[in-house]
Amino acid sequence: MKKLLSGNEALARGAWEAGVRAAFGYPGTPSTEILENLVKYDGPYCEWSPNEKVAMEAAAGAAIGGARSMVTMKLVGLNVAADPMMTLSYIGVVGGMVIVVADDPGMNSSQTEQDTRHYARLAKLPVLEPGSAVECREYMMKAFDISEKYRCPVIIRTTTCVSHSRFLCEVGERQASRDSAFEHNPSQFCPLPIWGRKLRRDVEERMVAQAAEACGSALNQESKRGTKLGIISSSVAALHCLDAFPEASVLKLGWAWPFPDELIRDFASRMDRIAVIEEGDPILEEHVKSLGIACDGKNVTPRCGELTPIVIQGVKARLEGAEAPVAKPVADANDLPGRPPMLCAGCPHRGIFFGLTKYDVIVTGDIGCYSLGVFPPLSRTDTILCMGGGFTVAHGMVQAGEKRPVVGIVGDSTFFHSGMTGLLNMVYNQGKAILIVVDNRTTAMTGHQDHPGTGRTLMGKPTAEASIEKIAEACGVKRIRVVNPYDLKQVDDVLKESLAADEMTLIISRAPCILKERRQLGPKPSVDTAACKKCKACLKLGCPAIELSDAKAAPSVNSSLCIGCGLCVQTCKFGAMK
Repeated sequence: MKKLLSGNEALARGAWEAGVRAAFGYPGTPSTEILENLVKYDGPYCEWSPNEKVAMEAAAGAAIGGARSMVTMKLVGLNVAADPMMTLSYIGVVGGMVIVVADDPGMNSSQTEQDTRHYARLAKLPVLEPGSAVECREYMMKAFDISEKYRCPVIIRTTTCVSHSRFLCEVGERQASRDSAFEHNPSQFCPLPIWGRKLRRDVEERMVAQAAEACGSALNQESKRGTKLGIISSSVAALHCLDAFPEASVLKLGWAWPFPDELIRDFASRMDRIAVIEEGDPILEEHVKSLGIACDGKNVTPRCGELTPIVIQGVKARLEGAEAPVAKPVADANDLPGRPPMLCAGCPHRGIFFGLTKYDVIVTGDIGCYSLGVFPPLSRTDTILCMGGGFTVAHGMVQAGEKRPVVGIVGDSTFFHSGMTGLLNMVYNQGKAILIVVDNRTTAMTGHQDHPGTGRTLMGKPTAEASIEKIAEACGVKRIRVVNPYDLKQVDDVLKESLAADEMTLIISRAPCILKERRQLGPKPSVDTAACKKCKACLKLGCPAIELSDAKAAPSVNSSLCIGCGLCVQTCKFGAMK
């Protein structure tokens, strides 16, 4: 039977067919939909963990116990999960364990463009790189077999294109899943130095055996079409090369690490010229050159961005000494005005950022919808580092002697992910920044996933609803204020009071995400053009529902976008917003 599946859907299907018993992860584009699709199948236990480190450790526990497990995350999530992954490479697993990491060439929805293959080399774990949804399903099933054969986790590295593109895929039935039954073996699972040194040597022996198997693996495929040019590539870039270079032979490495040296040498020996075309860093290119094989690589291939078909055409032109083609704009989009990203009409975060515009403060932001507070006209975010950094960066600034007040902001999901430790650190070390949790009752930016504060699990079961206030109290926070972000006076009063206080304040701005609620908050206002003084104060909210057709005209409210939050009515001093 065949089904039309995206790469993420195919990964979920492959895991289910392979008999995965437990799956863990933290939502992050482009990986989010893997668990969201796996949870639709009967059998596996699925969980949104508070962060990627917790998810990695839970998956490790399941696999050490003998069950097949999986953990999913986006590229920067692996930074959080790297600590347990490094040790897990040494102690190994019993049941198969697959680590799915979705990279994001071109930074479509990520703060970096890091290449997961660096982590694979550091951790000495094998990497499979599917290039299509068909391969996603097949590679997932193969990854579990490799994991159990070598008793180590296997990384599946996807990209945004692979995660979201669709193919017609063969699907099968689910294999019987193995029960978890842990067997006592401290010399294997407790890497104290006396045992860890042996485990370290075992890792090197494992790598040699894996490289040898990779040379003969069907995951590595050669398309023989000529000897003038041989291309070594992987993932979706290899598929693009098959189209762009119809006369070139292409060696597509599906088992991308450890490198299949003999396969690469054999391929190169039959070609007049070799080109390595890979997304991200020149990891494969550098290794090919280390084998003594001359090749083109990043001298013709961009190091940054996604290798789309038009970019591959540019690579081909440079290899041939011709001028690279320039992508033409879509004809229908030529005259469209630019639209900067902005908070949605009626977004509860807007009230907090608008309130902060009245004060001379430094705002350290975080990863989430509220990152959009950096853009005009709000312009109320000064730094964005990483999840949880909204609190910790604020603390560092204050402790370093910053004279201006510092406000640190995180979201509710981020608070549970990595904000709690920053809060605890500030209390313990007597920091005095103002901390704000913009609690919209969901993990909004990645598509409204649940988290420990929503009272519901990924599998749809009611559960304990973690309280931000009580956690803060347990950490020792004395000043806690909860505000309705749609009440601008209340927001201003609390901000003013907090700035005057000589101690840390935690402000919780609580109102649900309007895209998740999908309801009208109140009556939609209209503009009384006779009363309007054209001061444009309402435009400073940055609400997309408030429009200005002409610089000299009065603003108007787009009723198809407005949800009746009432912020514009509160900002108008002349009663023109009614």
